[in-house]
Amino acid sequence: MSFFAVLFALLIEQLKPLPRDNVVHDTLTGWMRWAGRNFDAGRDHHAWVVWCVTVLVPALAVAGVYHAIGHFSLLLALAWNVAVLYLTLGFRQFSHYFTDIRDALDRGDENEARRLLAQWRHLDASELPRTELLRHVIEHSLLAAHRHVFGVFFWFVLLSAFGLGPAGAVLYRMSELASRYWAFKSRTVGAPINERLMQRSQWLFGLIDHVPARMTAFGFAVVGNFEEAITCWRRDAGLWKHENEGIILAAAAGAVGVQLGGSAAPGITPDRSKTFEAGALPETAGAEGSTPGMPPVAAHLRSIVGLVWRSVVLWMLLLALLSLANLIG
Repeated sequence: MSFFAVLFALLIEQLKPLPRDNVVHDTLTGWMRWAGRNFDAGRDHHAWVVWCVTVLVPALAVAGVYHAIGHFSLLLALAWNVAVLYLTLGFRQFSHYFTDIRDALDRGDENEARRLLAQWRHLDASELPRTELLRHVIEHSLLAAHRHVFGVFFWFVLLSAFGLGPAGAVLYRMSELASRYWAFKSRTVGAPINERLMQRSQWLFGLIDHVPARMTAFGFAVVGNFEEAITCWRRDAGLWKHENEGIILAAAAGAVGVQLGGSAAPGITPDRSKTFEAGALPETAGAEGSTPGMPPVAAHLRSIVGLVWRSVVLWMLLLALLSLANLIG
């Protein structure tokens, strides 16, 4: 059932993607705002309470619905899995920016490409040279693919194997959303926030993303240049401020032979919280040094698209084999 749920969700999302600003995102943001307002009194244990309410309660709720409808019909249970995955998985939630930037660069319109990057990632791209512009597009796209596809995929398959239906997909997406939301709130002037809540949500998302990040990196290595990807993973992942992101980007850099990282331009992570109601203050640069390889050129954008799609096919084939083995067994 897991294989068909992922397959149908990806197909539907390709045909009818959710818009960037949608009622689901607004509802979840309102849910986090409500939980913080009602359960956070500024103490350490309140950070745990708020995180559990905002992340675990929705995950348990979708698992409960899955079990309730599964008693009546397996088809209804499958439909529920597909519906939840449709809301949590998806290339199209970010790929339109990637495509528009690539098209602008193909036309030679670098100013438009910089404008689109600034609109997408909310950083100042006006002074970025072409190579740095391409680097940022590649890095942001790889991380977005991981968070919107591979991370959700991993946790969905893992928890569905224990009979929890789509709870894993919700757990991953809500923990990622919480890490961004509370970081945003902590940087918004006039919006007091429990700093422990921001730190706890980011730490917990780092734990939840620990294995998926390495699985994504391994997938990139398998479908790309394996030896170079593993070498870059082991040698260069520490260039980035956040370990999980560094592993993904270093492995991808080695897999396609492109130079990523560098401290001259804005980092890759400061703007992750800038998806809500107002701006967020930038942090320091995200990487100190670059991986070896060719400086980014437009052709690398197509290489990255191919790398991501080959990884999707790889994990879908593995899931299909596991599902077949389960049926036979």
